[in-house]
Amino acid sequence: MKLLPFADHVANDGPAVLVLSNDADPLLPALDGVTRIDLHFPKFSDGRAFSQAFLLRRRRGFSGEIRATGDVLADQLAQMARSGFDVAVLRADQDMATAQRVLASYPGYGVGSYQGDAVDVLPHFKEAGEAAAA
Repeated sequence: MKLLPFADHVANDGPAVLVLSNDADPLLPALDGVTRIDLHFPKFSDGRAFSQAFLLRRRRGFSGEIRATGDVLADQLAQMARSGFDVAVLRADQDMATAQRVLASYPGYGVGSYQGDAVDVLPHFKEAGEAAAA
């Protein structure tokens, strides 16, 4: 997962960027030509953007960049990666070095996790061949 300081984020970087509010249905908008989707966390305790990212990856098959914006804290990064986010724009008061250490403490994000996630659908104990046979 790529981390961006708040100052480096460009909110609407052209027509290929779709900005979804956290109450928008991610199953509705047309994604033709969209290369990046910005999902917003209005406060750290509002997790609707996690669900939006998951739905965009798993149900819509979106393979472009999904970016977390808003009240993004370092302790949410591993969950963001497992939900399908590629980039996190840290809240202005978050320390980049701390965020990188937090993220490094979860090597491979979903790898080694008991459950599958938006990125790695199979749990770590399931071989690809087993899933096809099941």
